[in-house]
Amino acid sequence: MGEKVVAGGFDLSDRQRYRDKLRQCLTGLERLLTQQRFDRPKNLMGLEIELNLAGADGLPKMLNGQVLERIASRDFQTELAMFNLEVNIAPHRLDGRVFDRLAEELRTSLAYAHRKAGEVDAGIVMIGILPTLDRDDLVSSNLSDVDRYTLLNDQIVAARGEEFSLEIDGVERLSCTSKSIVPEAACTSVQLHLQVTPARFADVWNAAQAVAAVQVAVGANSPFLFGRELWRESRPPLFQQATDTRPPELQAQGVRPRTWFGERWISSAYELFEENLRYFPALLPICDEEDPLEVLAAGGVPKLAELVLHNGTVYRWNRPVYGIADGVPHLRVENRVLPAGPTVTDVVANAAFYYGVVRALAEDSRPVWTRMPFETAAANFDAACRYGIDARLQWPRRGRLGGTSEVDAVSLVRDELLPLAEAGLDAWGVERADRDLYLGVIEERCRRRTNGASWQVATFHRALEAGLPRDAALAATTRRYAELMHQGEPAHTWPVGLPEPVPAG
Repeated sequence: MGEKVVAGGFDLSDRQRYRDKLRQCLTGLERLLTQQRFDRPKNLMGLEIELNLAGADGLPKMLNGQVLERIASRDFQTELAMFNLEVNIAPHRLDGRVFDRLAEELRTSLAYAHRKAGEVDAGIVMIGILPTLDRDDLVSSNLSDVDRYTLLNDQIVAARGEEFSLEIDGVERLSCTSKSIVPEAACTSVQLHLQVTPARFADVWNAAQAVAAVQVAVGANSPFLFGRELWRESRPPLFQQATDTRPPELQAQGVRPRTWFGERWISSAYELFEENLRYFPALLPICDEEDPLEVLAAGGVPKLAELVLHNGTVYRWNRPVYGIADGVPHLRVENRVLPAGPTVTDVVANAAFYYGVVRALAEDSRPVWTRMPFETAAANFDAACRYGIDARLQWPRRGRLGGTSEVDAVSLVRDELLPLAEAGLDAWGVERADRDLYLGVIEERCRRRTNGASWQVATFHRALEAGLPRDAALAATTRRYAELMHQGEPAHTWPVGLPEPVPAG
């Protein structure tokens, strides 16, 4: 049979060598933390948005290669499938008029990308899941023409050893299978980065986990998949199932999924990286030539390439990130819970709320994670994904009695979390005009109980009531959504339904 057995393109020895390198990297990280080598506070935030390409008919366009050639900017990159793009905004300091600056940069970048996409009869749609996607769109032949996506798909498929089951029981039920991970590409999200010191990391991550459900409740924007109305935020169950390396037997044993909320509060960033090594086998055992411990011994800063690569294949909703800037290592919390869209104003409002409330919760003298079981935070996340802005959540009671009680998500935001977000943005040094403008968007969403998901559902049902068949109603809803998205007014102001047709003559 030969001296080497090759599985999925890697020698069997590659995985042991990679595991050894991962342990070296983890030791290197531990030493960096002990030696206090990490960057000092710079109050830096970053933003990435995944986008869809669709035609004038509202249907997906498999043209990201052609669109990226025309955009010709390093700010835009491929994503998993050929109807996806990603835009990356350079880091900003969290102070002053940061959110207005961020909004202007996003509007300029997206308008430019939309014009360039128009040259091939496509357009940019910023939405959690494109309602018009069909199962035939999410097949391996529509993977982006990039080697790493093909390799990742092959490795996850090999690890699972059978088709992926997609089972989501929401307003309607979806039950189907996929031969690849490409259904993950339906999930387009906003990723919010916050650079933090090691000493603050655990408090920020715990705060982000505690508030993840609230972010989803007010920001839900993904109610449809494959023609079915499912959860108000259907990305999390879809993403988990589309990347699930566990056959049913391993699921029954309680083996953890690679898309993971987590299972406990933490006391250090190191714990998350260590868990990722302990619980999850390598998908891409590609070794770098660097010896991280030799680099450290020589006074240098190691890339920890294997740790970074492995970390990127464990899909936590709040992910720890190790990076290097200007030769100095740093840590970031990457918040991945929010869907893309609906508008730039909505995205920036979601960001302002997150950065404000996380700062306030992280600095609270009675941290929320000391008053709420982790299992409650996980259950809240599930409830928010199912019910969106109508979710009811468990939250710590005020006063001395302690414990949690059930509360309407919008009441929790308006009565407790928006004041905390205001205080948090003040602590960052954000100007009052920016603070009030963008937190005002969140407040109005709560007052009207309207977000992207609720608008999509209401407009879709109006279209059905007007006599449109289901597929036509979804396409019409998508076209109207795209039109209003590019006009730019926040989604809670959008009129529900389709515009009246203009009479002929």
